[in-house]
Amino acid sequence: MQPLITFEGIEGCGKTTQMKMAREVLRNHHLPHLLTEEPGGSPLGRRIRQILLRRSPEEICPEAEILLFCAARAQHVRETILPALRRGEWVLCDRFSDASFAYQGFGRGLDLDGIRQIDAFASPLRPALTFLFDLPVETGLQRALDRISRAGGEAPEDRFENEALAFHRRIRKGYLTLARENPERFRIIDATRDIFTIHKDVSVQLAAFIKGQIHALP
Repeated sequence: MQPLITFEGIEGCGKTTQMKMAREVLRNHHLPHLLTEEPGGSPLGRRIRQILLRRSPEEICPEAEILLFCAARAQHVRETILPALRRGEWVLCDRFSDASFAYQGFGRGLDLDGIRQIDAFASPLRPALTFLFDLPVETGLQRALDRISRAGGEAPEDRFENEALAFHRRIRKGYLTLARENPERFRIIDATRDIFTIHKDVSVQLAAFIKGQIHALP
């Protein structure tokens, strides 16, 4: 199967934009590919996404939150990601398992071993490469809130953006901890720079990864 490549980071880090721009690299190498996201990526996942990301008078406890994210992941993997990989497509995914460890583990304080077990039950897949877009929490949140205010229209997906600053700082620390523990997989990207400079950085590293994958073929 082809690789699963994930894009991670705190709110407002620019990962979604960079993932969309990264498809240019795959096109240049004539590689079939699929872009997808979590939570989402399937009809069921998109319904769960509304529950998780839109604010509501109903509180979601951390335990229910991780189970909902992993339920969406289980459907996403089996309905969308695995079929694409088996067709020979490269998959770029906006968030995946690392987000569960960063948000519900480090952010909410849930047991990391427990999350590991739930996530392993939900998905047999692990990313081959993960881009982590890192920047100060205050900068990211301001970007995210500005984007939401410009969007208008339907109910905003701002439940996490409205959490306390300390929560987001724990998430950033969690992501950086995961990156230190998995240096062979993570590429930390300085997300304080302009969009095109970041894209160039991602493109160089993604092209190098592609070259390595092609050379590794029998």
